[in-house]
Amino acid sequence: MNLVNFLNNLFKYDGFILIDSSSKKYVIGKPIKDNPIIIKLLDKNLNYKLLWNPDLYFGEAYMNGSLIIENGTLTEFLEIALRNIGRGDINIYGKIINTIKGTFRYLTNFNKGLVSKNNVSHHYDISESLYDLFLDTNRQYSCAYFKNENDTLEQAQENKMNHIIKKLNIKPNQKVLDIGSGWGTLAINIAQKTNASVTGITLSENQLEYSKNKAKEMNLGNQVEFKLADYRELNEKFDRIVSVGMFEHVGRKFYKKYFNTVSKLLNDKGIALIHTIGSSNPPRNPQPWITKYIFPGGYTPSLSHIARPIEDSGLIISDMEVLRMHYAHTLRNWKERFLSKKTTVLEMFDEKFFRMWEFYLASCEMAFKWGDQVVFQLQLTKDNVSAPTTRDYIY
Repeated sequence: MNLVNFLNNLFKYDGFILIDSSSKKYVIGKPIKDNPIIIKLLDKNLNYKLLWNPDLYFGEAYMNGSLIIENGTLTEFLEIALRNIGRGDINIYGKIINTIKGTFRYLTNFNKGLVSKNNVSHHYDISESLYDLFLDTNRQYSCAYFKNENDTLEQAQENKMNHIIKKLNIKPNQKVLDIGSGWGTLAINIAQKTNASVTGITLSENQLEYSKNKAKEMNLGNQVEFKLADYRELNEKFDRIVSVGMFEHVGRKFYKKYFNTVSKLLNDKGIALIHTIGSSNPPRNPQPWITKYIFPGGYTPSLSHIARPIEDSGLIISDMEVLRMHYAHTLRNWKERFLSKKTTVLEMFDEKFFRMWEFYLASCEMAFKWGDQVVFQLQLTKDNVSAPTTRDYIY
């Protein structure tokens, strides 16, 4: 069985028991526990699917119930698996298949207008109630900033907003643009703490309605404005531009357009802060399961992939910070909250949806803990003097 040979070559640390669809049992690696995790394959086709493209088919099998985990949780198994895989490719077969698919997606990826809006709606307009089950009380759906890994999710998200606001060095009455404003929390927070005038744009109708209502409830209607708009549609100048968790949706073909637009919208003495998931590896093709089921059109860039478009736009990287474990801690909190609300999720959706989101949150947590996923915070200016010369103002 080639799958067994492949797995034994992959698992150098710890291991598990594999039971195939014929009930044959195999020891994979060297299990540490006396009662190791058991992976049961109920579909014989998984014998070759997991060999040829495990990046896609493992998640699908877990979703549809043709792969069952016993003596442990999905998170515990993925912890072992991602620790063994690390930052590399799982195998050559999956790499070739994903390269072919990734090249095709690049050539056919017209991530414009309506397509971008539909991609956003696919994920963000599912159900408002779903996000209330696992996000913090302010619905921040991006990496938090953990000064201590035991910080509460609410505290870590507050840390993140404060950290970003400090980096932007906003002055009263300045005009601020939030590209991809989500449920409006950051834009509102900026307005409250800096007395700036803030415009937030989103492509999610649900998020737009929520944000407008929230600003109205807080009597900030004259200071904060939210629009259903694509960043490419804007034609005015801003003193500060911030974008948190939106750049992942831009698409590789549009990096040049994105940074050219940021440069066009930013005043000559302005500061921009781009907060995005990225990869510590060289550029690679999108993760196939995440692309298919969670974020169509999404892509996490390598630093080398975005440095050239920034340089070509005339912008300067005035400061850069790489947040490494922060998103792993964020996802752990989201996952634990989501799993604790299983009964509620099943009342809203079905078992397959629950397993899909469990796999999404758990696999991403481990990708940040053991794999190549990080978060880049890029501070951009148009000259060498618009941002302070030391980091003292941040801390």
